Amino acid sequence: MSMVRKMIERREKETLSNYAALSANARRKIEEEQCHFRTAIQRDRDRIIHSKSFRRLKHKTQVFVAPTGDHFRTRLTHTLEVAQISRTIGRALRLNEDLVEAIALGHDVGHAPFGHAGENGLRKAVGHYNHNEQSLRVLDVLEKGGQGLNLTHYVRDGVLKHTGRELPMALEGQIVKIGDRIAYLCHDLDDSIRAGLLEINQLPAEVLEVLGKSTKNMITSMVADMITASFGKPLITMSEEVGQVMDTFREFMFERIYNSTKLEEERREAEDIIIRLFEYYYKKPDKLPEDFHQRIDLWGLKQVVIDYVAGLTDQYAIQIFINIFGRGSAPKRIGMF
Repeated sequence: MSMVRKMIERREKETLSNYAALSANARRKIEEEQCHFRTAIQRDRDRIIHSKSFRRLKHKTQVFVAPTGDHFRTRLTHTLEVAQISRTIGRALRLNEDLVEAIALGHDVGHAPFGHAGENGLRKAVGHYNHNEQSLRVLDVLEKGGQGLNLTHYVRDGVLKHTGRELPMALEGQIVKIGDRIAYLCHDLDDSIRAGLLEINQLPAEVLEVLGKSTKNMITSMVADMITASFGKPLITMSEEVGQVMDTFREFMFERIYNSTKLEEERREAEDIIIRLFEYYYKKPDKLPEDFHQRIDLWGLKQVVIDYVAGLTDQYAIQIFINIFGRGSAPKRIGMF
């Protein structure tokens, strides 16, 4: 029945762009028997969806650590929105949608609790921590009880390079790199408006003029521009005008939301929780779960504590913080909710 997989691979070769990353060319670190019905990339996507780290994203912060309502994004809903936006672009450019989806679904599985505040907390505690690097570590090493998922090189590269200066090797990964930014800018704006921190007309005039006056129109404008600017080219890009406006949009969001003084206390509490949890387990490694004890000789105490703390969900991090340090030390702004 391997004819089914081969048929899919043949169809990719016949119908996709010459610039597409073909599933038949995907390679794993450890060779394994091929599936009869799914390509290697489809199997990567499925492995990510069924992983524990992917499930934990539903209880991890996107931007708002303690949202007062049911409709704010989590890290999981952000991930699904990135996948949707990126697949739309990938399909229009006749690229490998399965690869786009796999990279998008896996790109944030290494995020610490409390979003970027938690990431900053870990940086302060250990000196170096980037969620994209941890995402790759989760997929490569930590999943399946330390065996990893043995994903293909296309997916691994796209996850690692979805942020930072380096471009992913495949155009599908380059789509996710920009699609992630489109998603978080527009949807974080939407959540900020819902939280009463912003009004749409407070955005810079050029953002409203070029991208539109609603998050829906903004997404459409940037997606359409990416498709038009990248069509038939060996590079995923945007027009100079829209690219510059997106940068202006991003600078505005960092100033008014991501680094906002109104959210400063929440960020400080989140960082404090992460720093103190790291210090506690680093000094008392015997308090780590049993399966983490066995990894210390392999990876070193510092890395094992990073792996444990980064893998916690928001609520579980708060709960064990209270269990360790007492109810009186519970955070005031981001307590149990």
